[in-house]
Amino acid sequence: MFACAIVALLSTAFASGHGGVVSYNIGGKTFQGFQAYVTPIGQSTIQRQWATYNPITNATDANMACNSPGLTVNPMLTATVGAGSKIAAYWNNPWPHTIGPMMVYMANCGGDCTNVNPASLNFFKINESGLLSGTVANGQWGSGLMVQQNSSWTVTIPKSLPNGNYMIRHETLAIHTANQPQFYPECAQLTVIGGANGKPGPTVKFPGGYSATDPSINIDVYSSTATTYIVPGPVVWSG
Repeated sequence: MFACAIVALLSTAFASGHGGVVSYNIGGKTFQGFQAYVTPIGQSTIQRQWATYNPITNATDANMACNSPGLTVNPMLTATVGAGSKIAAYWNNPWPHTIGPMMVYMANCGGDCTNVNPASLNFFKINESGLLSGTVANGQWGSGLMVQQNSSWTVTIPKSLPNGNYMIRHETLAIHTANQPQFYPECAQLTVIGGANGKPGPTVKFPGGYSATDPSINIDVYSSTATTYIVPGPVVWSG
C-alpha cells in the first residue's frame, strides 16, 4: 500500500511538470541522487536532500542554495573528481521545461562539505547556457538542449581549480510562465584532485545571487521578440 502511494505521488509530481536531478555520472561511475518523497533514513548519496519536485519560485528563498531542505543524509558520500574531467547530471527524463537557462556553480567548502550550511558558501559559476538561437519565446534554449541530451547536462571541472572539497550546484531556471520563474537548484559533494592554483570568481551566495526584479528572471518571454538574453548570476569562471 505504501509503495503504491509513493509511486502514485511520484507519477503525479512528474506529470505536473516538475522534478530535479536524479543521478550523476562522474568518471564513468554513476551516483544515485537523493530520492525525494522517500525517508532520508538509509539513503546514502553525494546529493543534498530535496524534499519536493515543486520548484522554488522566489529568487530570495532561504533554500536557493541547494533546494529544500538542502540537508545531508547519513552516511553522506563525496565523489572524487579530477580537475579537467567531466561530470554529468541527469534530470528526470523527459524534463518538461525547454524555455530557460542552465547554470552550474561550485563552492569551496573549506573542509568537509558534510558539515557546511550551503547558504554560507561562496559560489562561482563554471558553466551557463542561455538563449542559443531565435527569439526568447520560440528559440533554442539551454534547457531545451538539456532535454535533447536525454535530460542531462555535462560540464568540465576547471583545470586550474585548486584541490579541495566542493559543492557543485546544478540549476535550471524555467521561465515559460510570464513573470513566474521556477528555480530547480540541486547540490552534490565533490573532492577535486589534480588541480592547480586558479582563483575562482566572482562569487555569490544563495540566497543573494539573484534579484526578484532581475529582467532575466521577472520576464514574460511571450511579449518579447528579443534575440538576446543575459543569464542571471555572475560571469563564468573557466579556469
